[in-house]
Amino acid sequence: MRIFCLITVFLAMSTIAQGDERSLDRALKLSGENRPQIAAALQGVDLSRREGMEWMIEHMPLEDLQNRSGAFLIDNVNLAYDAIEAAPWGEDVPVDVFYDAVLPFASVNERRDEWRAQFKEQFTPLVAHATTPAQAAAILNNKVFDIVGVKYSTKRPKPDQSPLESIEAGLASCTGLSVLLIDACRSVGVPARFVGTSRWADNSGNHSWVEVWSDGKWHFTGAAEPTGDDLDKAWFTSRAADAREGDPVHGIYAVTWEETPRHFPMVWRPEDKSVDAVDVTWRYTSLKEALPEGKVRVRFRAVDRNGDNIAIPIEILDKDQMQLAHGETRDGRHDFNDHWTAVLPLGETVTIEAGEGTAAVTKQVKVEADRQLVLVEVPGYGVNQVAETRPLSAVEARAIKGRRLRGWARQHESIRRAALNEGVVRFDGHEMPIAWRVEGEAPKDGRSLYISLHGGGGAPAHVNDQQWRNQQGLYDIEEGVYVAPRAPTNTWDLWHREHVDGLLDRLIQDMVLVHGVNPNRVYLTGYSAGGDGVFQLAPRMADRFAAAAMMAGHPNETKPDGLRDLPFTLHMGENDSAYNRNQKAREWGQRLDELQASDPGGYVHEVVIHEGKGHWMGGQDAAGIEWMSQFERDLRPDRVVWLQDDVLQNRFYWLKVDAPKARDRMVVSRSGQVITIEEPGVSKTLHIRLDDDMLDLDKPVTVLGPDGETLFEDWVPRTAQVIEETLQERGDPSGVFTAEIKIELSDS
Repeated sequence: MRIFCLITVFLAMSTIAQGDERSLDRALKLSGENRPQIAAALQGVDLSRREGMEWMIEHMPLEDLQNRSGAFLIDNVNLAYDAIEAAPWGEDVPVDVFYDAVLPFASVNERRDEWRAQFKEQFTPLVAHATTPAQAAAILNNKVFDIVGVKYSTKRPKPDQSPLESIEAGLASCTGLSVLLIDACRSVGVPARFVGTSRWADNSGNHSWVEVWSDGKWHFTGAAEPTGDDLDKAWFTSRAADAREGDPVHGIYAVTWEETPRHFPMVWRPEDKSVDAVDVTWRYTSLKEALPEGKVRVRFRAVDRNGDNIAIPIEILDKDQMQLAHGETRDGRHDFNDHWTAVLPLGETVTIEAGEGTAAVTKQVKVEADRQLVLVEVPGYGVNQVAETRPLSAVEARAIKGRRLRGWARQHESIRRAALNEGVVRFDGHEMPIAWRVEGEAPKDGRSLYISLHGGGGAPAHVNDQQWRNQQGLYDIEEGVYVAPRAPTNTWDLWHREHVDGLLDRLIQDMVLVHGVNPNRVYLTGYSAGGDGVFQLAPRMADRFAAAAMMAGHPNETKPDGLRDLPFTLHMGENDSAYNRNQKAREWGQRLDELQASDPGGYVHEVVIHEGKGHWMGGQDAAGIEWMSQFERDLRPDRVVWLQDDVLQNRFYWLKVDAPKARDRMVVSRSGQVITIEEPGVSKTLHIRLDDDMLDLDKPVTVLGPDGETLFEDWVPRTAQVIEETLQERGDPSGVFTAEIKIELSDS
């Protein structure tokens, strides 16, 4: 950043030496009664930053020149310089780009907020590892809107919101979202500017977005419309490619504080010509793709019974019922004018099939023009459907479940990808670094996931870091994602603590969303203190894994009862006598034998004591990895044994309790249409989750108590509410149920 500062000082001194202050004199005169504040700003800034202050005063809008305080201007200039000087790319940013795309405190006519200090504190840690403005902007676009709790909505209080107004409302238009992202970028030294069009070439609407300067040129991105790590991708790319250069209505313009002959078309305030702009249409028209002769783009908008845009499957067929295109319509999450587009033959009549199950509709339409917008009304869908408790048919339930799973993936995938690319998993205020590798070809039903916990424990951080590095290469796999997490703490109970459960849940979710992991092929292993963790985590999180392999660990106080439906292998050196590990392993083997003998349908296990081996088993324990790989998770077993640990879980397989208690034990089984609560435990309320893979929901279901008494006997409705609740609980595609029975258990 030193070069940037020296250049700035040189320019400032040259300007003073030449006495060329005509623009500054003019600004001072125009400032009117606010001149003392402007003078104070000029006097109060360091000489090395004087040139930037002068530029800002000469170029800021007249309303700001006559109303902004000296303190406001000084803080803005200092924080802008601090940001660019701290940024790794700071020396590569030309001075004119810094002045016009980092220094300004506003984009259009939004309320003037003091956002820089707050945003700098909030967002600088997010981009700590970014090396270019483009990388930083992509990270911010992925994370900022979730952090501040703002989403797109046409129901925002006003279109031209300031960033703090948008945060207060929780809603913003594309204009407000763009202003917020631009200010977030500028707060960390990323040059960014406001871009938009007052109307698309087909007159379908207006839009605003963001341009970011990086690698010597401008790139574009939609605010709150992240595309992973990439810029120059957006839903509106093909729309923008039809813009008309030089056209004040259908052109694309970028805001500038430089004086230009054009003004930015603020459609929310059309009479205001105070914001200057540059025509950047050429950048977008160059993206236009040529279509085959006789083909045109047709846009499709699907609406529910309330007239709102919805995301549903859509298929386009020709006159012979052959598929021409298929996809999913847009739900307006990012912009009302974001529509699914298909390339179709001009002049042909096509058949549209939209939606699923009983809510599906079929419609025919003639392809008449390029950019034709086809409205598909699907009254069987409604905006509040996920919260409804009305009974659903099996077909409806499948359709809603599929739609919500796709919506969940769209909502979270890009954010989770950005976090994984940083090499960290975050949940509930805790962070867990991870290292991973991908091996083999991905099966059609998704990759396997192996989570491998390192040893160490109550030791200095560098010791646990070394153990983490060892674990990263400890085991080989033929196929799947091998992940070695780094424990969040350096305590003896590395993997016992409550935050570990949530972090592992989030890791599994992330790998399912980003790397196509099959949630039913997730495996847990760990060595030494990592083996301690497997002893703890496998029984209490059994419903997350397909199998578990404990290597050279100690069980402490935990018990194996919860392993009824989780295949479990235990590997121990014969001479591993520290903490009595070898004897504890034999005891667990005996206990698992007893449990399996009394419950032959469960407790699949293998206990291997390696003769002559101590704490290090010379790699023989790797057999446990191969043993695990033969199993897939059964999330709907016919019997569930749920023994709470000191870290509590409120959901286990297809059961949920409202108030879990430490060490409580519950056993519930099912056979056909009958569910039996064999051991109720101490919880007062039990939720039994069901779906059509478990029993016939079109027939009555019976729930019996421990003594055979009937606690429930009735039809159990499938509802969208249960689908939504079970999806939100875990984000587990296989863990979504469609029906629920709520049982109030008596004190006895």
